[in-house]
Amino acid sequence: MTDATNIAGRLTLAIDAMGGDAGAEAVIGGVAHAVSKGLDAKFLIFGDERELTPLLEASAALKNVEIRHTDNVVAMTDKPSHVIRRGRDTSMWAAMSAVKDGEAQAVVSCGNTGALMALARLQLRMIEGVDRPAITALWPTMRGSTVVLDVGANVEADANQLVQFAIMGEAFYRALMNVEKPSVGLLNVGAEDLKGHELIRTAARVLREADPDMAFKGFVEGDDISKGTVDVVVTDGFSGNIALKSAEGAARLVGSWVREALTGTINAKFGALFMAPGLRKLKDRINPSSSNGGVFLGVNGVVVKSHGGADARGVASAVNMAAGLARQPFREEVAATVKTVMSRQDKIGETSAIEPSAKAAVV
Repeated sequence: MTDATNIAGRLTLAIDAMGGDAGAEAVIGGVAHAVSKGLDAKFLIFGDERELTPLLEASAALKNVEIRHTDNVVAMTDKPSHVIRRGRDTSMWAAMSAVKDGEAQAVVSCGNTGALMALARLQLRMIEGVDRPAITALWPTMRGSTVVLDVGANVEADANQLVQFAIMGEAFYRALMNVEKPSVGLLNVGAEDLKGHELIRTAARVLREADPDMAFKGFVEGDDISKGTVDVVVTDGFSGNIALKSAEGAARLVGSWVREALTGTINAKFGALFMAPGLRKLKDRINPSSSNGGVFLGVNGVVVKSHGGADARGVASAVNMAAGLARQPFREEVAATVKTVMSRQDKIGETSAIEPSAKAAVV
């Protein structure tokens, strides 16, 4: 893989404009929104030139844009294996190739998550020492934002992989938020040391003993995510995805209750006029689009997955996240830290080679 810094030093982002539920219009609108808010970058837009050209011509904000025509699109129903075998003429493949070949420093796609992950692993390869990638979510909390990973890449994760997720999440948060020593916690059924199955207890022991430089706070529970108890919450993709979807559903439920309460009567509507500024702020805070963008950690490149149904504002959030991470050296930090921690783990005699059947859970 070549160095992704281009000669002129300008940030270049590869955008897969096809495959999202909201279509190319939302993607182009999101790029335009990011540029209108001050993002200075060159964009390589991959997709159907006939569809993209009029959208770009209609946008006054987009000037430094190059269309790369592709004939086909990765559908949401396509299996990753099919895309790997026959997807070379798709916008997703071509956009990923731009990062692999050093033309772009990051890629953003609203398309098929499984296919995007498969192409990232195939074309960009894994960071040395990392077994599996993890998908992050930036979670709004009472004290700012918390990074949660994994939220869908791995149904199960062993102790070593949870340790690697913690290292990746710590480096990611530091790069994204410019926090020198982010706090890290493992999601569990209780905060006590004896709670949970053996895999997660082993991961906690390794993090305490083999990574003393990490601000590891032990176990956290589900409600600690929204409290912002720690900066980084680590879990397997099964639990993380359920937590993420539950939180999104809860936000929509609260939003519907607020609308119902403020539009149910004439007096409520009148009162809502005086509350409008505060209501707009509340709407922004609970809108998933405001923190849209899941980063694929563990691969040798910046890959950001936007929600398939994201609107222009949501796509802009993902584009800005990609831009913010593109020049950060956190991948090198992950590789160095994983190597150090695993070496220390061997010396202290820890082992995490535990079969799933040995998960003795303590609730």
